[in-house]
Amino acid sequence: MIDPEIKARLSNYRQSIDNIDAALVHILAERFRCTKEVGVLKAKYKLPPADPAREEYQIERLRRLAKDANLDPDFAEKFLNFIIKEVIRHHEQIAADHAENGAAAK
Repeated sequence: MIDPEIKARLSNYRQSIDNIDAALVHILAERFRCTKEVGVLKAKYKLPPADPAREEYQIERLRRLAKDANLDPDFAEKFLNFIIKEVIRHHEQIAADHAENGAAAK
């Protein structure tokens, strides 16, 4: 049997974790809403879906932020690379849709 005090502390930590997870989902949704708009702009002006210089800058920036926050910079980089890969996939799809719609309009 778990000590009631320990059980209460564990429950409190888990509630905080659940709240943080919910906040992360909302933050990621907002981030992807913004990157979708970037993808639309890139498609409209025929810009490439990926921007390697921006990605490199963001990775280095996030690694510094992670280090300052006592978070493993390698983990932060893997996380950002996962997001970047998904954003590029979205941008490629937006560009394809834009090209398809543009061709259909002609």
